Amino acid sequence: MPIQILMPALSPTMTEGGLAKWMKSEGDVVESGDILCEIETDKATMEVEAVDEGVLGRILVAEGTEGVLVNTPIAVLLEEGESAGDITAEAALAAVAAPVEVAAIAQPAAAAPAPVSAQASGERLFASPLAKRIAQQNGLDLSQISGSGPHGRIVKSDVEVAIASGTGTAAAPAPVTAQPVAPAAAQSSAPAAASVSTNDPIFGLMPEFEATNHSNMRKMIGKRLTESARDIPHFNIATDVEMDELMVFRKQLNERDGADYKLSVNDFIVKAVAISLKRNPDCNVAYTDEAILKFSRVDVSIAVAIEGGLITPVVKDAGGKGLAAISSEVKELARKARDGKLKPEEYQGGTFTISNLGMFGVKSFNSIINPPQGGILSVGAGEQRPVVKDGALAIATVMSLTLAVDHRCIDGAPAAAMMKDLKTILEDPMQLML
Repeated sequence: MPIQILMPALSPTMTEGGLAKWMKSEGDVVESGDILCEIETDKATMEVEAVDEGVLGRILVAEGTEGVLVNTPIAVLLEEGESAGDITAEAALAAVAAPVEVAAIAQPAAAAPAPVSAQASGERLFASPLAKRIAQQNGLDLSQISGSGPHGRIVKSDVEVAIASGTGTAAAPAPVTAQPVAPAAAQSSAPAAASVSTNDPIFGLMPEFEATNHSNMRKMIGKRLTESARDIPHFNIATDVEMDELMVFRKQLNERDGADYKLSVNDFIVKAVAISLKRNPDCNVAYTDEAILKFSRVDVSIAVAIEGGLITPVVKDAGGKGLAAISSEVKELARKARDGKLKPEEYQGGTFTISNLGMFGVKSFNSIINPPQGGILSVGAGEQRPVVKDGALAIATVMSLTLAVDHRCIDGAPAAAMMKDLKTILEDPMQLML
């Protein structure tokens, strides 16, 4: 009996994902453990391995499709002795029932049938919810658009083609709509520009612009950080750290004979944060409605900018690792993050986050807490500044640090004590070796 391959849940919070790429084609033999496809989650692009063996008989969701709900059929696998004819009815049923854009349903290798009218028996209009919404935003009459989906259903791509060609325009005036700079792109193989509709008339006075659909990652960033800024009572503590001794210490370590590492300033900060949190366990916590969770281990999340968003890979047990191990792990995690190859366990579960914008010359900034963590440290650039030492003016390399904490679980005194220890460790870097 043909086996349905379902959209997997690749993390505990995943409800939908994008089918980024198929690694197998219809008719290919599939062995257990083969890479079937790449799935884009809200955090990364991950490879999905086959569990069963057989032949890939039908691809139901084409690559490039976004918003595919977990447990939606995405393909059908044929077992030994079965043929594509055995899954025709089943595949069609799965395609119609699947809660995703039916424009993404792949057709058999045979010539595709010509689009049919979306009006069924002159009574019911068949169109996906997204197609209806885009048509309404752009003032289109769906009855004038032919559908290319199963049973003549109108899908997103049909509406986009109608927008680009100017067909299906309704008599009623359309709301103010942001048109893409290059309407012809809707007919190309590249992802279509987003349709944006707003009741705010100010958009009608703005210059022409291009709208890009939100990725799953951008949607999740928007959702989580909005909730954090709205629901978590942040407060900030800032301090300046003199970095001259640390810079000398770093140079000595990097120039040691046989050293196979190149330590960055950020590596020292990760280690110092882990030590200061171990000394101040009341800051290595998270808030829940029932209790404050005090963690037995310091797992440091590091904010990494990637295309389309931000991700926070985690250095597990950073307090129990040496500088060289931290440096190697951070580099590898950052590489995986930028390649979209992080596993869920590599970016979930941190207890505290570091965000460093010093490489951009930013002097200081305030970060939004990454829930459910209780704190985040913002790291500015190290720069030469005038300082007073023993009553005399001097020049030192100074870096500004700003700590944001959740006041529901961390009070001012523990936060201040943690920052004091962090400053002491960075200004006396030999403590990192103890």
